[in-house]
Amino acid sequence: MIRVLLAEDVRILREALAGLLSLEDGIEVVAQVERGDAVVETALDVRPDVAVIDIELPGQDGIDAAAELRDRLPECRTLILTGVGRPGTLRRALSAQVAGFMVKEAAPAELADAIRRVAAGGRVVDPQLAFAALAVQDCPLTEREIEVLRLTAEGDEPSEVAARAGLAYGTVRNYLASAVTKLNARNRVDAIRIATDAGWI
Repeated sequence: MIRVLLAEDVRILREALAGLLSLEDGIEVVAQVERGDAVVETALDVRPDVAVIDIELPGQDGIDAAAELRDRLPECRTLILTGVGRPGTLRRALSAQVAGFMVKEAAPAELADAIRRVAAGGRVVDPQLAFAALAVQDCPLTEREIEVLRLTAEGDEPSEVAARAGLAYGTVRNYLASAVTKLNARNRVDAIRIATDAGWI
């Protein structure tokens, strides 16, 4: 019997997934959590074989939770589910050494099959996303440009970014302008979108 932990913040979706998986031979949902920061603690308690984790969870990002779970309970394999399949997100998930990455649009039978393959030691990656991830270029931004874009994406004005990053106001504006240029973006909002889609911030 494959023991599964489900981490999904939308209750109706979490319960629907649990119900569908309970109909599958050889799969048992042993725990359900709605927060990313509950994944590791719950997994250490119930010892699942596979953790199916949504990326966008309150408390802790699903990929960060998966990376922590790998460190604390390496025998538990992780399958990431996402509503928005971005190449950069896939690359980030793979760097966290998850065993599988699927979009939520997949059929229930595909998810059950992916859980079985992951539990058996295999890897499962949505093929469309895999090809798209291979096409994404390496990040042209410096660490400082990434930091400034990330803080701007969180809603900070350049003066607030300067204070948080320990930079001069003019330096922050220069980093933003440089990022816009390097990404061939129309403005800083477009630069944030490009960098987010690519998984750089």
